[in-house]
Amino acid sequence: MRFNRTSLIVWTASLALSAGVLTACNTTSANGTSATASADSGKIPLTTKSEEARKEFLQGQDLADRLQGQESLQHFDKALALDPEFASAELARANVSPTAKEFFDHLKNAVNLEDKASTGEKLVIQANEAGTNGDAAKQKEYLDKLVAAYPNDERAHFAVGNYAFGQQDLGEAIEQFTKTAELAPNFSPVYNILGYAYRQQGNFAGAEQSFRKYIELIPNDPNPYDSYAELLLKEGKFDESIAQYRKALSVDPHFAASHFGISADLMYLGKGQAANAELQSLADQARNDGELRTALFGMAVVASDSGKFAQALQAMDKEFAVAQKKNDVASMAADLQAKGNILAEVPKYDEAKQQFDRSLELIQGSNLSQEIKDNATRLHHFNLAALAIGGRDLAGAKSHAEEFRQSAELTKNPVQIRFVHELAGRIALGEKDYDKAIAELQQANHLDPRNLYRIALAYQGKGNSTEAHDWLTQAAAFNSLPQLPYAFIRVKAQKMAASTKG
Repeated sequence: MRFNRTSLIVWTASLALSAGVLTACNTTSANGTSATASADSGKIPLTTKSEEARKEFLQGQDLADRLQGQESLQHFDKALALDPEFASAELARANVSPTAKEFFDHLKNAVNLEDKASTGEKLVIQANEAGTNGDAAKQKEYLDKLVAAYPNDERAHFAVGNYAFGQQDLGEAIEQFTKTAELAPNFSPVYNILGYAYRQQGNFAGAEQSFRKYIELIPNDPNPYDSYAELLLKEGKFDESIAQYRKALSVDPHFAASHFGISADLMYLGKGQAANAELQSLADQARNDGELRTALFGMAVVASDSGKFAQALQAMDKEFAVAQKKNDVASMAADLQAKGNILAEVPKYDEAKQQFDRSLELIQGSNLSQEIKDNATRLHHFNLAALAIGGRDLAGAKSHAEEFRQSAELTKNPVQIRFVHELAGRIALGEKDYDKAIAELQQANHLDPRNLYRIALAYQGKGNSTEAHDWLTQAAAFNSLPQLPYAFIRVKAQKMAASTKG
């Protein structure tokens, strides 16, 4: 597992900055606060009025570093009980929250307390806020200031690496993670994300080496085995992957990510019923709403993968109900987005639009930031353009795509710019302008396997069966953790790849 973070209905270029982008060295400042000695250690200061709160924070941080978010909650909560003005503890609590509502509540608290924190802590909080709001440029500005002020702090470089990874700038991410490891060779989280960066780069040998180092450093934790299992999943070694996931669960039977991963292996082995049983096991032992929602979402993906869209919608309705009980608006909006995407696959475009409209209404009527509301409006244009493309209303699609482009370009957010190219490529594909479709889709997000599939369709339209087969093979063997985009095209891509072979 890469991260422990709730699903947010925000268009953000960021990954979660670690729940603990802070250090452990402690001194007492003149005003009686406890802080790290940045002058002596070159590390980001940690500011709190309570020595006991600091100790609780560091225990929570250690658990969060090892992606044991549920276990870290009690420590961050206790730290905040001991010092309600502990800004970094609020941020840490946000980043391990099992629900979107809790995430936003604690992030807001951290932002409100940032003036009581050190300059380094304030930069970390501001970077998290900017990333959540989808302001990639501002997020990068804060992170650059952070690493310039604390060049010897491994967590500062780790945060910059996470940002670069989120932008799919893998070269920069690997450089920052390598620097992190040089500064702190035993800092285990960096080998985890470094493994994912190598994996995404297609360097499976480098990924395996990183994950084995991760296992070596913390062999009694579940996540190293879970991450290695995900590499094996990606490589199509499904039985070996399951064995590693089971090893993670032997260390911690409640490690939700491993149940989720096993369900993917089973699904790709053609064992949908067993995949659902694994997800039901996760649901039955769920310790919080986040784990229960993860299980239900997995069920929606398994159903979609086999074309059982009515069953997928039922699972999403159950997931929505979990969020609705706590008025978790961001999660509810995300669920409606998922329902809209499933309905578009049926296809039932009018019903899909109703779900997208409801999602937007929820966000606009919430107390979320204006930036998030603006992102939701931008996303709505993207969704309406996609529905118009599906309905072959290319004039309508162009209108919404242009609205999206103008808004997205103002954000200077590379992630959103990739969506601009995606819409342009999909429209060109609809117009049978295959060269333009390929050129645009090459610049789209290739972590969405549908774009690989669309490039294949464009090459097929050009009569280039060799290139079409290559792209279909990539799409068919994407082998991700359960996600709807892959479920929508996996079987189609497999069948087409087989038919174009040779």
